[in-house]
Amino acid sequence: MIEPPHSETRPVTGGVTGIVQARLGSVRFPRKVLADLNGMPALRMLLTRLQRAETIDRIVVAIPDTSSNDLLAAELLNWGYEFVRGSETDVLSRFALAAQMTPSDTVVRITGDCPFIDPALVDKVVRQTDRAGAQYGRTSESFPDGFDVEVVPVQRLFEARDNAVDPVDREHVMPWIRRHAATTVEVASSVDASTGRVTLDEPEDLVVLRAVVRHFGHDRFTASDVIQLMSERPLLFDANRHFRRNEGATMSTGEKLWRRAKGVIPGGNMLLSKRAEQFLPNGWPAYFSKAKGCEVWDLDGRKYLDLSLMGVGTNILGYGYPKVDEAVRMVIDQGNLSTLNCPEEVALAERLCEIHPWADMAKFARSGGEACAIAVRIGRAASAKPAVAICGYHGWHDWYLSANLADDAALDGHLLPGLTPNGVPRQLQGLTRPFYFNDLDALREILSAGDVGVVMMEVERSTPPAPGFLEGVRELTSQHGCVLIFDECTSGFRRNLGGLHMVYGVYPDVATFGKTIGNGYAITAVIGRREVMVSAESTFISSTFWTERIGPAAALAAIAAMEQEEAPQRVHEIGGEIRQIWEDVASDVGLSIAIAGIPALSGFTVDGWDALSTKYGLLRRMLDRAYLSGPAVYASIAHTQEVLEAYRVVLGDVLRQMAMDPSLTDEASTGAPGAGAFGRLA
Repeated sequence: MIEPPHSETRPVTGGVTGIVQARLGSVRFPRKVLADLNGMPALRMLLTRLQRAETIDRIVVAIPDTSSNDLLAAELLNWGYEFVRGSETDVLSRFALAAQMTPSDTVVRITGDCPFIDPALVDKVVRQTDRAGAQYGRTSESFPDGFDVEVVPVQRLFEARDNAVDPVDREHVMPWIRRHAATTVEVASSVDASTGRVTLDEPEDLVVLRAVVRHFGHDRFTASDVIQLMSERPLLFDANRHFRRNEGATMSTGEKLWRRAKGVIPGGNMLLSKRAEQFLPNGWPAYFSKAKGCEVWDLDGRKYLDLSLMGVGTNILGYGYPKVDEAVRMVIDQGNLSTLNCPEEVALAERLCEIHPWADMAKFARSGGEACAIAVRIGRAASAKPAVAICGYHGWHDWYLSANLADDAALDGHLLPGLTPNGVPRQLQGLTRPFYFNDLDALREILSAGDVGVVMMEVERSTPPAPGFLEGVRELTSQHGCVLIFDECTSGFRRNLGGLHMVYGVYPDVATFGKTIGNGYAITAVIGRREVMVSAESTFISSTFWTERIGPAAALAAIAAMEQEEAPQRVHEIGGEIRQIWEDVASDVGLSIAIAGIPALSGFTVDGWDALSTKYGLLRRMLDRAYLSGPAVYASIAHTQEVLEAYRVVLGDVLRQMAMDPSLTDEASTGAPGAGAFGRLA
């Protein structure tokens, strides 16, 4: 019997209540319960089928009390079903609240992602559980995923509500009951169909469910009918075959959102270095809700210590540095963008030229790739020659990736191996010519062609410059009339206030900066000698959002804070301490390692170990200990002595465990795409 909502109903003094938990806010597939199944919303199909169960006396839908579920409440009212609203995160309490509406002896739990629920199967589980006097009954995993039925005496449900503490128990309703049930009944399928899937968790599931409904032409098919169809027409079930059973119960919110992101964002996000597969093939939290100092919270509220990329090198002062954030808040209060220009960009240009006395002018952008593209355009305009010699990683733009047009391995040692230059015009072939760091003869040969107008390079990569190398580059570029650009988007402000080239006493014509100068806010800079920079006026370099105010204001505050905190010198020293920890720990557990990179940005490899397996093994085991940490670290002043000492202990435990198991882990065998290291960290 289905009671109309919000009407006066006669008390039920016994019997069985079917409670369906549903919501619109699924991370992996929002509003899935209202998805159309050939003319009927999925949830309504579930409720219609459940209504046919002979043992069910009453149905109540338990939905969250958030405004985002108001539409679901309205639909249930329209369909004529009872519902109760409770906590979105504490599903156990919401479920128990629904049970309180009906003084039944027994409740049946059905989740809203099972639109094909079989009423006869519900009856079977209820009757067998009742006959055995069991404290818990369910369908076994021999049925396809999507025919899940769970039965429990209502008093056991209330005991779980009152005693369960673990967040997993509160979120998933039945784990506490299963663990504490003295007697359990499990109803199995006569045919093992455990690999089948007719649940509704992913968009691909909807393809399969619609195909099944179209095949039968009605909604009265049984679980046995579906199992037989899986055998006779397996191609109908191909779309979702790659999903693991009940994986949603073990996936974090971030993992679910990442899977959803890959369906609507090419590659899943905007930055290769932050793709989840760059860290772990599965299990990586992917998204953050809050960050402070060197602590990061994921979407489920779990806190991690970041001994890894620190925003991919953006946060030399740590996350959420107060003085920088205060400057940004002031800008927001006063206005970020208008028809007029922001005065902070003038002050920032003057400050950067003050730090670098060889430079006279500056232009600004909001990403490192943009800054490098601007610098190359200026260099070409100033030199009036088209070709560019490069050494290092300089962004994603056509001018750079075109190096792989003639040889798709040209950038293997500079960026990532195997990158194809699809979409880059073939006409650019040969205009960008890579040479390796410390190979002065290779550069000399490239420049001998006479058409190279720009030499773009990082000041230091995996190893320091050999004696005379930078000086030789400076001499060669001057001889050949080339504009020398030092790309310090990564290295700048990590050893001294300004560019690393100042430490070596070799000065370019143009330099680019990014990452550190805004401490997480988007701002990059191109600075240079006046006679070169004025060439920007003879070409077209312009963008609306390069004129917003937050970036320059953040940079001014960040540079002031870096100077006051002596942050560049400190991260150089902290990076040295981290490298010492690696050496000490490796020695303690009997491993030999190689360390590369500048101290503030270092990475290590283990002799005799596969680099990718090492990376996965470290990330997995460190993640289990609440660390975002692999074989590379961007140092930050938030990495205090206390943080580093704790890191030493945890890393020691992890490397000792890995050293005892030479096979490491089998994560590498999953073949996460593109998960190699950047060339400058290899």
